[in-house]
Amino acid sequence: MAYAIVDTSKTRMDKAVEHFQSELTSVRTGMANANMLNKVNVDYYGSPTPLNQIAGISVVEGRTLVIKPYDPSSLKDIEKACHAADLGIAPQNDGQVIRMTVPQLTGETRKEMTKKVSKLAEEAKVQVRNIRRDAMTAVKKDETMDEDVQKDAQNEVQKLTDKYIKKIDEIADAKNEEVLKV
Repeated sequence: MAYAIVDTSKTRMDKAVEHFQSELTSVRTGMANANMLNKVNVDYYGSPTPLNQIAGISVVEGRTLVIKPYDPSSLKDIEKACHAADLGIAPQNDGQVIRMTVPQLTGETRKEMTKKVSKLAEEAKVQVRNIRRDAMTAVKKDETMDEDVQKDAQNEVQKLTDKYIKKIDEIADAKNEEVLKV
């Protein structure tokens, strides 16, 4: 039973780290990245639809995102959704495609982005710690384990927690380095 708790905790911590990494894709680094638009949902025929399902997104010259809708009639809706997403980038509609030029980050904007990365990292760490708390509670409640097995399971869960916290810190540091690189 103890190993099942540890395995479940490991799986949940993996998912927390994956979620953290997916959240980091929305953080601007001064370079255009199609993943910046992952959270943009367009009101397409009455239902919210992810932008990447109704349009092709490409990066041109490293700093410009070009959005080419599969259905030209959805161009206005896509433009409206890009404005509503509050990306800090103004979409420019030329009648066939939407261009979004990613501005060069200022020193102040870079600091804001590093704060955002730190906030996201802290949220991920809280998730990992909550998983640890749940696992420790499950180990303590399991009456089929003797004390030695409980202690071993708790030590394993703590080692996992330390490993994933360190992993989150490394990912956040790499992202901060990317944001701060001029």
